[in-house]
Amino acid sequence: MRCSVRLEHEPLDPERALRDLLISPAGAGAVVSFVGLVRQNGADGPIQELVLEHHPTLTEGSLKAIAEEALLRFELERVSILHRCGSLRAGEPIVFVAAASQHRRAAFDAVDFMMDRLKTDAVFWKREEGPDGRRWIEPAAGDYEARERWGS
Repeated sequence: MRCSVRLEHEPLDPERALRDLLISPAGAGAVVSFVGLVRQNGADGPIQELVLEHHPTLTEGSLKAIAEEALLRFELERVSILHRCGSLRAGEPIVFVAAASQHRRAAFDAVDFMMDRLKTDAVFWKREEGPDGRRWIEPAAGDYEARERWGS
């Protein structure tokens, strides 16, 4: 399978995800991966918990569309996106993104592209919870600016 996308309710295992990708990247000369972690501090102070609500069909569809676009745009051999949903604590892995390609630049660019798209286009409703209460969060202006670099 050239494109692997999973929405995970349980903690991510980035090391296993990377091993799985490395098993058979036929034709690949490079594999690049990124692991995003839940931040300890949000805009309004410490984060005790990050809650990602989702709609299974819409959310998985948005993740798959991002992965498939990267696969074609960067001529990748394989691509993987694993994204958590539900309640997460600070420091926990929230996302694993990886690309295998013939050349390193395509793999680096693909991972960067997918992260920029995930920040703005993945269908999640995000809420930070901290000592001062809860707050719904949206992508920041900088997230949209980063997405625009790709012209999509």
